[in-house]
Amino acid sequence: MSAKRIMAVLPALYLCACSWFTDFKQQPKIDPWETASDTIAFRGNPQGSVSIYGSAAPGFMYDRAPAPQTVTTMSNIANPTRPDSASLSRGRIQYQINCAVCHGSLGQGNGVVMKYGLYPPAIGTAASNAATALSDGYIFGIIRNGRGLMPSYNRIEEPDRWDIINYLRSLQGKVAGFAADTSHCRPGETGAACVPAASQMGPTRPVPYFHANAVNAGAPGGEQPTAAPGQPMPTVPAADSARKKTPTDSTKKPELEL
Repeated sequence: MSAKRIMAVLPALYLCACSWFTDFKQQPKIDPWETASDTIAFRGNPQGSVSIYGSAAPGFMYDRAPAPQTVTTMSNIANPTRPDSASLSRGRIQYQINCAVCHGSLGQGNGVVMKYGLYPPAIGTAASNAATALSDGYIFGIIRNGRGLMPSYNRIEEPDRWDIINYLRSLQGKVAGFAADTSHCRPGETGAACVPAASQMGPTRPVPYFHANAVNAGAPGGEQPTAAPGQPMPTVPAADSARKKTPTDSTKKPELEL
């Protein structure tokens, strides 16, 4: 083959080797029910969705009105999340995304909304502010219902609310052994220190289930106790989790165990 023919054929071969057209198979996708190695986890659940892990303030027990008297009813809800470094790190990210615009990065009530005539209260470093005397459950209720001029931030998932409260306590100097991390990410910056992790209420955690043979203290009817937000699920005793198969098990159709 002459050099001219080779030069004429090479561009055609080069063009044929390239993929000029793509389809929907060649794109990132979310596989929430697959293994962790090939899954892009959900960032959060749709608003109004009901968590399968339950709620610290279920709708049938607490009113949704953004009023002090309804928020007071949640004052005795205990914070299930320990204020460790992981919780404070998650809380810092959520606080800076959802709270700093009003209350300021240090909780001094000097957020950017002041430019528009809004004056939110100080909730952080000011030693004399009233927020230091509020219980964790009461602050949880304010986030859930809103109060006064503050709207409801119920879109924040419950585990994230407790992380925010823990971070707020660190701003108030009430978390022993931890100094508040006030570093702030730039707009559009990504990474584990800037962007919230996957949903803690979605299918990224094991689903609670019912085991008829399980005998657990504090779990009537054999129901497995669910884990606190941000904590690992409790393990099932070997005697309860291992069910011996009978010779007829292989011929039976699998049944969904609820």
